[in-house]
Amino acid sequence: MRFLFYTQSLISDWNHGNAHFLRGVMRELLRRGHQATALEPSDSWSRQNLIDDQGVGPIMAFLKNFPELRTAIYDNDFDHEAAVSTADVVVVHEWTDPKIVARLGRMRRDGGRFTLVFHDTHHRAVTAKSDIARLDLSNYDLVLAFGEALRERYLRTGWGKDVYTWHEAADTALFRPLPDVDKHSDLVWIGNWGDEERSAEIVSLFVEPARQLQLKATVRGVRYPDAALSGLRDAGVLYGGWLANAAVPRAFAEHRVTVHIPRRPYVEALPGIPTIRVFEALACGIPLVSAHWDDTEGLFRAGEDFVFARDSKEMKRLLRQVLFDPDFAREMAASGLETIRARHTCAHRVDELLWIVTPYRTGKAAGHIAREEAAP
Repeated sequence: MRFLFYTQSLISDWNHGNAHFLRGVMRELLRRGHQATALEPSDSWSRQNLIDDQGVGPIMAFLKNFPELRTAIYDNDFDHEAAVSTADVVVVHEWTDPKIVARLGRMRRDGGRFTLVFHDTHHRAVTAKSDIARLDLSNYDLVLAFGEALRERYLRTGWGKDVYTWHEAADTALFRPLPDVDKHSDLVWIGNWGDEERSAEIVSLFVEPARQLQLKATVRGVRYPDAALSGLRDAGVLYGGWLANAAVPRAFAEHRVTVHIPRRPYVEALPGIPTIRVFEALACGIPLVSAHWDDTEGLFRAGEDFVFARDSKEMKRLLRQVLFDPDFAREMAASGLETIRARHTCAHRVDELLWIVTPYRTGKAAGHIAREEAAP
């Protein structure tokens, strides 16, 4: 099949985790003999910020690291009708301009032979409901939501006809253990500041434990305000700024443990959605200590694949245990890696995607949503 993805950006992963996942999905589709192309707007917020922050070097690095991926940049004069005319499946990310979201829907209503999919990978459905509510999804065949709680929100509000849960996952062609890399540091946190959605948690669950344990610790990510940077310096934590996602596996390999600190909207309103960093860390075989979130869908084996820390004191205790008990660290890393490889790779997600869209291509989609639990 021929897949066309409307993205905020495929080229840039600056504060844009969905690019990680779509790169892996597209590569897996190509590996199986499908066609896959991405489109992104000329005013992409992520790409523009990446260039402002780092120059054009990361753009060239993307082309080098992902030479098989095809992406095109569109502007106001772009012929969207021509772009979708040869596609079998068009997947539209929720950050796409509402006018284009509606325009694609009208094309589908007016005889478009493609299957039209809306893909939501954010918490705006609960934190900025009006942004989603004003999107015209009436002519979309289906919605993909990256967690069951988000799927239920769409169904309750009537934002989609058929809504499926489609979690993110790790691109294990990229995210894998690198045992030959020397571990020269203790703790790494790879994540962005998060629009004040986890600022207190970053301090209590990363900065303070690192300071109190006197760890050799590193932060990589963007949008850290001056006050946060000052706090990192005072705690002796190295701040390295933006890190290309293709370089993350090596960063994990250079450290002995990592943490996960989810944004507050996911913890409070969208339980069961860990975001992609958990999948990627476990795929790299690094021990993970996570701030608490409710794994309502049973994606992982809590206490085996990773451990939860409910407060700063517990985080400090668990980090110390990982760092000074090699058997505990090794067993947890192996368990997490096993779960990723068994359930949460981009290959698994492509299996699910094909299972979901194929009936829409063959005219047999009626009742398909009721059989979602039978998906691979």
